Amino acid sequence: MATHPVPPSPVPNYQSQFRHYQVRSWQPADRAAAGAIIAAVLAEYGLTWEPQGSDRDALEVETHYWQTGGEFWVVVDGETLVGTAGYYPVQRSDLAVEIRKMYLQPGARGQGLGRYLLAQLEQAIQRQGFRQIWVETASILKEAVQLYEASGYVPAEGVETARCDRIYHKSLSQV
Repeated sequence: MATHPVPPSPVPNYQSQFRHYQVRSWQPADRAAAGAIIAAVLAEYGLTWEPQGSDRDALEVETHYWQTGGEFWVVVDGETLVGTAGYYPVQRSDLAVEIRKMYLQPGARGQGLGRYLLAQLEQAIQRQGFRQIWVETASILKEAVQLYEASGYVPAEGVETARCDRIYHKSLSQV
């Protein structure tokens, strides 16, 4: 089964703008701040930050994202990181990726930024030649569940992350 149609870029260089927010590729200097955002959002919903488990990828971006052909982005408001989002290839189906670590701090929510990030991730994923997107989430993350369902993601089975109880997938059409 082919999992990665395009050779991975050693250091992805994504950049875009949504209103006053800058979305750009993660850099090693972002490691602590990105981890803190993810931990804070998880805590806000009563979920546990697992830096040695399911959240390890957010601290080891070079290994989990860059070296596998994925990307990891941060959202910046001025000089402050306020969000994260990424994807990397998975073996769930042919040419598949999983969207990971899509989190926004409370002040960055409710403005369409999450919908924008998801659309940008889907475009990047499709440009890389992937055809199937998977995402795991928890029911308590009601905004995330609503976003995925409103964006055409279909419920599936096979949750692999202990704190998650929902999994969705979406097929991308050939360009």
